[in-house]
Amino acid sequence: MKEIHDYQSDIASIRSVMERSVKFLSLSGLSGVMAGIYALVGATLVYYLIYYPYSPFGFRFYYVNEQAIVVKLMLIAATVLILSVVTAFVMSQRKAKRMGTSIWNKTSKELLLQLSIPLATGGLLILILVSRGYFGIVAPACLIFYGLALINASAFTVREIRYLGFSEILIGLIAALLPGYGLIFWALGFGALHIVYGSVMHYRYDS
Repeated sequence: MKEIHDYQSDIASIRSVMERSVKFLSLSGLSGVMAGIYALVGATLVYYLIYYPYSPFGFRFYYVNEQAIVVKLMLIAATVLILSVVTAFVMSQRKAKRMGTSIWNKTSKELLLQLSIPLATGGLLILILVSRGYFGIVAPACLIFYGLALINASAFTVREIRYLGFSEILIGLIAALLPGYGLIFWALGFGALHIVYGSVMHYRYDS
């Protein structure tokens, strides 16, 4: 006759199999840490491009109106995004192999769909804001729509993603209340928060 702990072990195994079938668990915590580092490096480059040698806590909107600087800002943002996506894909693929699962399945497709809808909407809005010269709203919009995308996709991956989403939205709303400090909040949301949450996820699920 089976012992109680044997039944508990069986139940845990069944639960693990069911969870893997409905949730994307191959997301690498270290990829979140790397995304945060990329964001902080990008924010540092933006600081030297716009604010240096003055404090980033000052409001210097007129410098951002220069077309050459706008192009450089877009290139920095695009580079950070591409590096983050490539790193997440490579590291998650390695984790999936260790787990004996595929990174491309029904769950991951649904996850990408739920992520892409708010991200695409926010991306188009940000392009409109930039084209109209509303640069003070760009950072809050980035944070808020990114947070919405994370919450939207959190049902298909680890629960920490939902909390990260709420944190991003909160920082985005605060950034909207304090125009002129977008770089500080952008670095906090995309840099520091990613490092913190990525470290937590790595400790809980990867180590």
